[in-house]
Amino acid sequence: MTLRYLLDTNVISEPLRPQPDARTLDTLRQHQGAVAIATVVWHELWYGCERLPDSARRSAIEHYLVQVVAATIPLLPYHDQAAIWHARERARLAALGRTPPFANGQIAAIAHTNRLTLVTFNTADYADFAGLSVEDWRV
Repeated sequence: MTLRYLLDTNVISEPLRPQPDARTLDTLRQHQGAVAIATVVWHELWYGCERLPDSARRSAIEHYLVQVVAATIPLLPYHDQAAIWHARERARLAALGRTPPFANGQIAAIAHTNRLTLVTFNTADYADFAGLSVEDWRV
């Protein structure tokens, strides 16, 4: 299957929630094989996990990251073309007085340069990026 979607941190971590959104879980299953995550998201997932004390929750998250995410979902890097697109968008947005968080810019750049739709629950965080396709699978 061809990659179509880049998942933001809040989407790929949805299955770990105590009461995950059923619609999101169904859509994740439906698009299995067509989704990827950015290495920036991979960092955010592991950073959150590493901040937790040893516990059953941390063990469950580690298991999910290794056995589910790493085993089944491609990781896309922040490569040279993404860096150039990000720099252009960052400069354009800064000139308009809107400077998004750096990590969001990296994620947007990876999605855009790989011609993927970014799936996030925080669509407003990505609304200012030019030419970026964004979806929220909860709506």
